[in-house]
Amino acid sequence: MTPGTSQLDIRELTPKLQKRLIQNALNDETALSATFIGQERASEALSFGLTIESTGYNLYVMGEHATGRYTLVQEHIRRQVANKPTPDDWCYINNFDDQREPFALRMHTGEAKAFLKDMTQLIDELLDTFPAAFDNPSYQRKKVSLSRQFEDRYDEVINEIEALAQTENVALYEENNSISFAPIVDGKPIDDEKFAQLDEQTRQHFIELISALEEKLSEKLIALPVWKRELSEQIRKLNRETVEQGIKPLLKHREHRYASDLGVLKYLRQMRTPLIDAIINLSLEENKEDRLDESEKRSLLEEHFLPNVAVGHTHNEGAPVIYEANPTYQNLFGQIEYTHISGSAFTNHRMIRPGALHRANGGYLLIEADKLLVQPFVWDALKRAIKFNRLKMDLPQQDVGMVNAITLTPQDIELQVKIILLGSRELYYNLQDYDSEFDELFRVLVDFDHEIPLTKQSTIDFVGRARLHALHCGIEKIEPAAMCRLVEFSLRMASHQQKLSARFADVIELINEANVFVKQDKSEHLGLSHIEQALKAKKRRSGRVSQSLLEDIKEGHVLIATEGHAIGTVNGLTVLEIGDSVFGTPARITSTVYAGASGVVDIEREVELGQPIHSKGVMLLTGYLGHKYAQHFPLTLSANIALEQSYGYIDGDSASLGELIALISALTEIKVNQSLAVTGSINQYGEVQAVGGVNEKIEGFFELCKHRGLNGEQGVVIPASNHINLVLNKPVTEAVKKGHFHIYTVETVDDAVSLLMQKEAGQLSARGRYPKNSINYHALNRLYNIANIVNGEG
Repeated sequence: MTPGTSQLDIRELTPKLQKRLIQNALNDETALSATFIGQERASEALSFGLTIESTGYNLYVMGEHATGRYTLVQEHIRRQVANKPTPDDWCYINNFDDQREPFALRMHTGEAKAFLKDMTQLIDELLDTFPAAFDNPSYQRKKVSLSRQFEDRYDEVINEIEALAQTENVALYEENNSISFAPIVDGKPIDDEKFAQLDEQTRQHFIELISALEEKLSEKLIALPVWKRELSEQIRKLNRETVEQGIKPLLKHREHRYASDLGVLKYLRQMRTPLIDAIINLSLEENKEDRLDESEKRSLLEEHFLPNVAVGHTHNEGAPVIYEANPTYQNLFGQIEYTHISGSAFTNHRMIRPGALHRANGGYLLIEADKLLVQPFVWDALKRAIKFNRLKMDLPQQDVGMVNAITLTPQDIELQVKIILLGSRELYYNLQDYDSEFDELFRVLVDFDHEIPLTKQSTIDFVGRARLHALHCGIEKIEPAAMCRLVEFSLRMASHQQKLSARFADVIELINEANVFVKQDKSEHLGLSHIEQALKAKKRRSGRVSQSLLEDIKEGHVLIATEGHAIGTVNGLTVLEIGDSVFGTPARITSTVYAGASGVVDIEREVELGQPIHSKGVMLLTGYLGHKYAQHFPLTLSANIALEQSYGYIDGDSASLGELIALISALTEIKVNQSLAVTGSINQYGEVQAVGGVNEKIEGFFELCKHRGLNGEQGVVIPASNHINLVLNKPVTEAVKKGHFHIYTVETVDDAVSLLMQKEAGQLSARGRYPKNSINYHALNRLYNIANIVNGEG
């Protein structure tokens, strides 16, 4: 082993000190709480954003799902709400001058529902009062008196004409509101047949006489329409006076009650005249067929005069906290419903339905940013609302196509709400880039970490949260060994020995799944065996693909050697993520070198399977070779590098160390130990850099070696900086402790080639030469010879 190479001694993840801390937290009842774990930066930003009242200080909570974003926001808001008053109520009321533009009525907390109840009672009282008031003897006498005056004037004219007619031997008939005249002969009126038998002179006399009487009658009754209008006006006046006398005490009582509320007082006074008209129309229908029953009358009165409570609170309720899961335009800003009357769409102020902004007014509104931005018209409308502090119910474009429909334009509502968007990092930066107003309106960033430092307090909080959830599941106690395993599981999720994963939802999921096995054992305690059973069951459920790949290697379909030596061939380590299944699998890296000037060719890139980061890693190999060996001659060679039997897209630069070792092996014709697999990224100076998924990669190669039989020589080579990321499963740690499997760390390429080729890499001397027979010596000589061949030199 070179000085930069070390064989890891696997130590326990949860040392005795930490086990003792977990044991104490399990026994401490005060640790049983829903205190949030870690996230101090996010917590401070939340406290600041929720406290500041200035315009534009809305919040964007940045982080991935299941990291506790919503939980932490809810906890902080709940504490904040305790210090905030309950906001005012809002109603929509009828605008009697223009019913298409309903008024928005602001009321004190808790008064909106009381006002609705009071107005409903008013309608009950009106229905009790009318039409009974019109059956009152006093009203009937006045109405009869008015009608008699009209009839007396009419009778006076008729009597006068009748007396005149009789002096001329003409009779007057009144039948079916029609007046006619007939001649009198021999003291008796005659009909048309007898009239025709009279002589011409007599007939002409009576015709002229009757014509004169009719003309006289018409002159006398020319004012009849005026008399009828006067009668109708007097009856209408009587009706209005009767209704006004009946509703006056009812409205007066309510005007006194709402004397301090100018909005309600104004509404009560505005509704007086329309209310009188409505009662007269409903109470004095002359056509029996068109008369409405009690329920229909109530419905019409409610439709016109009842307020529509958009938001109604109760005292001591505190500021509202609303989470809108589906932020469509209608769900946020409210909507106007329609009904169909005679085939046409119809609406009124009672059919306005509030949205989440109505309910959250005076408090907080939480929205998932990605769901919000895919909704048409919503983002721009929301920005206008919070920019101008006005909630306006514009008709969405998709509703404009309602032809011949009466729509409404409700009055704007004053808006005071704190918007809290929950979204990803990528979406946050995209909004900053593409929306110039975003930073102006969302000034507070709440950034959630992926990982939480493993401190004494975070461990206690972790135990407390796990215990609390276990109690909700019906588990009375979590055994210390099981809690230690939960901590290790969280460390594994974070891929760090000193950091917990912020995705506590995964721990909750594991407790839920382990609870199935607790119930099967008819136990009330969660033990280590239950945790292991749950992990094993989940691995089996999601492990079909990984098992299939391992079977292909076992059956020889995929060529991977775990013993022996070979030139230009290295076992690389890869990690695959399919759905919620993440697993490692070895991959064979091969390289060939020959005289030419094509450079290092990445076969994956040439066939368009290599993604940009992988291609970058291969291109770095040329930089390393030039810097390391070609300081005094041009770097000229042709080399091909490939991941054998890979048929999908490849990304990441974690194979660059393995590719370089395969290239140097092919260049120097020195064999590589096939018992070891390697992962790591390199830079142009030969330093080995950390990579991701190191645990899964190691376990994937271990499974293959275990199947073929551990011989004590097999192992993996990883970057030294990945040491802190090792959170391996129990079979691997046991094998390493027993010396059946090895994990080596390297800091430089020289460390890695020395380990895998079992030969000294060689250090450059003060004279600028490598030791003879070293790996670097052979690599430099081969590159120098290829350069001479290509350039035509001896």
